[in-house]
Amino acid sequence: MSWLVTGGAGYLGAHVVHALAGSGGQVVVLDDLSTGDAGRLDRLPAVPLVVGSVRDRGLVRRVLREHAVRGVVHLAAREQAEETGADPLAAWTANVEGTVALLESCRAKGVGRFVFASSTAVYGDPDAGPLTEDAPCRPLSPYGRTKLAGEWLLRDCAAAYGLAAVSLRLPDVAGAADPRLGDTNAAHLLPRVFAALDAGTAPVVAGGTVVRDHVHVADVADAHLAAVRALEAGAPGGTYNVGTGRGSSVLDVLRVVAEVTGGDTTPELVDRRPEEPASVVPDVGRAGRELGVRARHDLHDVVTSAWTAWRRLQPL
Repeated sequence: MSWLVTGGAGYLGAHVVHALAGSGGQVVVLDDLSTGDAGRLDRLPAVPLVVGSVRDRGLVRRVLREHAVRGVVHLAAREQAEETGADPLAAWTANVEGTVALLESCRAKGVGRFVFASSTAVYGDPDAGPLTEDAPCRPLSPYGRTKLAGEWLLRDCAAAYGLAAVSLRLPDVAGAADPRLGDTNAAHLLPRVFAALDAGTAPVVAGGTVVRDHVHVADVADAHLAAVRALEAGAPGGTYNVGTGRGSSVLDVLRVVAEVTGGDTTPELVDRRPEEPASVVPDVGRAGRELGVRARHDLHDVVTSAWTAWRRLQPL
């Protein structure tokens, strides 16, 4: 009996796979390698990698059957708000149609446990106050809307078919549990800043006062592991914010990068995009109470681990 991790060769996906396998779980990965890297799984020879799409129903059903899959961790998605805004059809195809196809396959093969990587982007530009899971959801981007649609779909499947599903609303994920698993996506803040430092140029950042919860990827992987364990123990599922519960502005992050790297991070500031809210900091109390999830790393840990990974991954 094993768990299928879709998108398991990606930056976050590989961390989740390492956490699951490291806890003694049996794991199989499905990834089309459009953005994933099979090399992230090299140290896990017992974890099979199947190359393909979640929308390939025949392939997915074969994987579920051949590997006796008992649950799915669904991480495969188009993730950038700016990217999904430029091509919303591709975003809805990947993020919603892909989830529909995957759930159809799960139902056909009797797989009744599902962990879904959602996003705090579902909140949009929230009102002031603690941002609990019960706060109104008014997403500003196709990305946020597709993630909210995925949550709605899981709730309907839970009501109709008895699916036990956990949706984890993730904030800005960064850092590295292992330097070999670091993030190189230039659309993300830290890789963009590190690339500017290497080039000797000012990092271009949108909205220096934009506030986010920057959570270590290892803590996010642990949250997925906790969700898997909860479902295996018979929990019905639910929706949970993940993070540290503390916000930092982009300028705060740049100050920490300067401390860690010794570089000049004085930015070139541009206006934030319309789909980027001014401040999103989730309340993570429910995940702590019900899943036992608590972040172990602070912003300095995030930046230090990301920088170490960045230096290792850059060509000489």
